[in-house]
Amino acid sequence: MTAPAADFTQDDRTLRFTGEWTLSRLGNVPARLEKLDGAPDTVDMSGVERIDTVGAWLVHRLRRDHDVRIEGASEKADDLIQKVGQVDRPFQIKPDELPSFQRSLARIGKSTITAGHTVVGLLAFFGETLIAVWQMILNPKRFRGNAVIRQFEVVGVDALAIVGLMSFLIGIVIAQQGAIQLRQFGAEVYTINLVGRLTFRELGVLMTAIMVAGRSGSAFAAQIGSMRLAEEVDAMRTLGLSPMESLVLPRVTAAILMMPVLAFYAAMMALIGGGLFSWFALNLPPVTFVARIREVVPMTDVYQGLIKAPVFGLIISMAGCFQGMQVEGSAESVGLRTTSAVVQSIFLVIVLDAFFAVFFASIGWI
Repeated sequence: MTAPAADFTQDDRTLRFTGEWTLSRLGNVPARLEKLDGAPDTVDMSGVERIDTVGAWLVHRLRRDHDVRIEGASEKADDLIQKVGQVDRPFQIKPDELPSFQRSLARIGKSTITAGHTVVGLLAFFGETLIAVWQMILNPKRFRGNAVIRQFEVVGVDALAIVGLMSFLIGIVIAQQGAIQLRQFGAEVYTINLVGRLTFRELGVLMTAIMVAGRSGSAFAAQIGSMRLAEEVDAMRTLGLSPMESLVLPRVTAAILMMPVLAFYAAMMALIGGGLFSWFALNLPPVTFVARIREVVPMTDVYQGLIKAPVFGLIISMAGCFQGMQVEGSAESVGLRTTSAVVQSIFLVIVLDAFFAVFFASIGWI
């Protein structure tokens, strides 16, 4: 036999509830409670057979709005009403609007904390890499030569076209802008000095590092990040393989060894671009250009670029692999970590380049 639906009667200042006070059996009871004549003093629930959270909410609302007494409720019904009342509190859907100064200060603080955590993480990751290198020195058979050669192709061979083209164009731009300024003093011949020294000392290695960061550093982060999402890194650990030795060391080794080659290649392409511009626009033949380069560019300029290049390669590969290892959650994390890898790589490269400039100046390599 079906239990009676929820209902109530009003006797003087008392409401008597009967039936099942559940969502499916309430009917028009909520609307009738809204239209009560006068506020009741007591609610008698001795006739209630069943009650759920919706019914308990109606009872709680009566007690909250009219300060009524609840009588005749079973122990479970009373407990349910109490629990519903405990969650009856206003929730803040939208945070309070902070003044613009406080918002800016909060962003600065959050960015500072994030930067600090990133620096600590990078240092820890660098330590893990050194440990992996030491273990590989102790056991050379674990060195993955095929993986390193593959990364040579990715970092170096595949980058020759874009690095060469960009450096060639940069050499033309440096020569063209330098010639415009030096022409005012009748010293166009010193355009060769500008192209030669600036290319070998700074722009050759710096522009190469920026292009490698945007090309290879982002690829490292995306590749390792995708493997993290597919749980391939965890599977490697389960099989007893070290992700540091299998994924990180080949990429770091390739970047360190290929960066000096790319930097020297970029410098030579920039010289070719500057030499061609000087030949066609300034009427300085290639023989004169080459002879002047040999006179004005000391070997210390070449050494500076070759010393900085492997350090930049280490920074770029470390940042890319570190950010790739931090990927978790969803595919969106891959994009965010890849972006962070490129930004951090370029930032660290420029900061280190400034330190190198101060260091080389202090030892007389000017």
